[in-house]
Amino acid sequence: MTTPRVNFEQNERGALTRLTFNDDPTGMNWVVAPEYLDQVGYRDQDKLFGEFQLVVNGTPYQSTDYQPELVTDDHTSTVNYRLPLVDLREDYDASGQELRWGIKMKNTSRQSISIDHLGIWLSLAYIMYRDADVQRNAEQSTAVFPTISPSFTKLAAVRRKSGLPNLGCYQLMGTVRSVGTFAEYTNRFFENVSPSLDGLLFHQLVLAGGYPHGQAPHNDWIYSRAGLRLTPGEEREWQFVFAEFADQADFYRLARHRFGHPQVTFAPLVDSGQDQVVTIDSPQAVKRVWLISGPADRLTAEEVTKQLTGGRLTVSARQPGEHQLQFEFTDGSTDMVVFNVMDSISKLLERRTNYLCQHSYSGPGGRVPDSFAPLSNQGESLGKLNFILQECLLNQQQPDRVGAIRKVEASAVNYVRPKWFVDGDFLRPRKLYGDFYRVMDLEYIAHLFYLLSQCADKELEINPASTYLKWAAQVFDVRVNPALHNNQRGKEEAQMLGVYYMYINDLLADLKRAGLTKEYSEISQSWQAAINRVADQSSTLKAAVTEHFFDNAGFGPAAGALAVNGDDPAARRYARLLKANIGFSNDFRSQAPDRWWEALSYMMHSLWGGITAAAAQIAGEHLGDPELVAAGYRATVAMLYLYDSNATATDRILKPGEAASTYSIAGPNINRPDLSRNRFGQSIFASNGGIFARLFPDGYTGEDDWDMGEELVAYLNGFGQKTYLYRDDTDRWRAINGRVTDDGEVVTMAPYIREYVDLTNHRVIKTTERKIKLEEL
Repeated sequence: MTTPRVNFEQNERGALTRLTFNDDPTGMNWVVAPEYLDQVGYRDQDKLFGEFQLVVNGTPYQSTDYQPELVTDDHTSTVNYRLPLVDLREDYDASGQELRWGIKMKNTSRQSISIDHLGIWLSLAYIMYRDADVQRNAEQSTAVFPTISPSFTKLAAVRRKSGLPNLGCYQLMGTVRSVGTFAEYTNRFFENVSPSLDGLLFHQLVLAGGYPHGQAPHNDWIYSRAGLRLTPGEEREWQFVFAEFADQADFYRLARHRFGHPQVTFAPLVDSGQDQVVTIDSPQAVKRVWLISGPADRLTAEEVTKQLTGGRLTVSARQPGEHQLQFEFTDGSTDMVVFNVMDSISKLLERRTNYLCQHSYSGPGGRVPDSFAPLSNQGESLGKLNFILQECLLNQQQPDRVGAIRKVEASAVNYVRPKWFVDGDFLRPRKLYGDFYRVMDLEYIAHLFYLLSQCADKELEINPASTYLKWAAQVFDVRVNPALHNNQRGKEEAQMLGVYYMYINDLLADLKRAGLTKEYSEISQSWQAAINRVADQSSTLKAAVTEHFFDNAGFGPAAGALAVNGDDPAARRYARLLKANIGFSNDFRSQAPDRWWEALSYMMHSLWGGITAAAAQIAGEHLGDPELVAAGYRATVAMLYLYDSNATATDRILKPGEAASTYSIAGPNINRPDLSRNRFGQSIFASNGGIFARLFPDGYTGEDDWDMGEELVAYLNGFGQKTYLYRDDTDRWRAINGRVTDDGEVVTMAPYIREYVDLTNHRVIKTTERKIKLEEL
């Protein structure tokens, strides 16, 4: 159907197979096309847009088992399903400026019925195309960031390269329970091909229920999974509208001013006892406001309506953990936001260090002497050692600080060096992967030695700090210098960027000061060759391709590295991908960098989500872009949730100091309903079989933190020490990683504050004071 603004096509069953907007220069199809599924061999026709799953009185029904009646005219379409006990109708209307989608369900029986589940596929083009053309993935694919609310659900479908039109889905009528996802993918990692991973997520609007019997998360007290009860002849109706938007601000502007949604702003994270200041702009009058906190078996609900004055609500939450603010309006509609309360980030970091030293360190008499469990051949597993050192360097009050440093030193000398290098020779990396070694592992090892070199000699026990600086230089040279490899794979991987960009300049400066001129020269030349190549190829977005056809583990470090090196035009190209990659939502856990492989759903991944957050913070600071820095902070708050032992709404409850690498945002995660809104490590997928059985031959070990740590190092060197300030479009001061008080003070949330960075005027105030006056800027 073609209109002046919107074009849509349906198959013979009425499923939406094409949705385009006439003013889009790329002609992007915003829904999953069956032709692409056929092309790559995915048998998911039952998940095309508008198909559904329904459970009535305990009996499941699948829309594809029934042939609907399809009625169309020039601008509208109606799809009618007649099932036992119910009729379900879907209406599409493109006669206006947007596409409107209506769903109506009627009890056609003579008795009351129970709708245990109703999930309708909202299959937007969340696709990692199996295509070497990066531009296709950047311009023809979308991330999907849900804001789930009983009456005001909205989904932001953000094209993977910012600056082009995006698509918003806004709820107009009915009640929404949740948004779930199903992942379809192919991973050919063991076939020695690269890229090896492609796939897509199908999104499902959950209008009733959500989970198979017995598979719902036990502790998720925030999102309803209630069914519906329909009396004979009773109808229920839902309506949604799809409209283009430009950016995050425009998404919320349309929601408020065109579609009547309340606009609520809030801090994703506050300290225990700190005021949470919320603003609400709503066409509906607020009737009541509730502040709700867990755990699920003893919820606390406090009415805070009296604290709402003139669209501003101030509440103080003293109990750590997730908190839900629920707004009830006079017309019967409801909205909500979810934020986190932490007793102290510095305590979280301290507890994590203590836990690793007391529970993960094997000691000299361990099965693998002086190692930190869980063990892995991959260098990412050394992130926890790097974190311990970085935390001890910043926190002079860390309990048994010198003991912690010496445990890491012993591990570096007695475990790391002989494991990764033949006879401890840094020029001979050990082939830990059969017939090859992984060059990227070396950047974590070089970082480990470099952090040891920052310790005082009196804090070390085996070697002086100068020795570790030399070791760091030697290992780093092998990491980035292709001439030091005698195989093609090693030469190619040596030229790839990695997380090392976050410490390269500090390392070079220290090598120069120490007079290590040969190492300085070789590393500097290799670094410049690598970064210049990435800059020269930035117009092709080549760095976005890794083992995945499109990967924030590629374009995140590229944006950060280019910014650090002062290549601003190239950095801005990759920053467009970064900005589009980080979510915005009414739930702090959903504001994650878009990624799906490690959870088979939209998720927060500690390492790569945290590294992406750091890249946004670093690039945003260098480019003077508050929007990018703010995105990095949102993602950082989501990352910290994976270390939060005070969380109450996940089934995986962490002990103080424990951590889990992944949080599945989707509810349900249809591939693994038991992991919905839960924290876990990826080895839990071993029971799925297939590639996971080969990736995790020992099955699920219960060790959920093998690759965690380097993201905390990035945090400690970024938001751990910095608060950012800028003037918004109303000329008011705003803070990122802190707050601006009514009396003109800036209060930081950085545990080890060193800098207040004024992004508007490009100034930096260096101080360790936890409060400064705005007049000092």
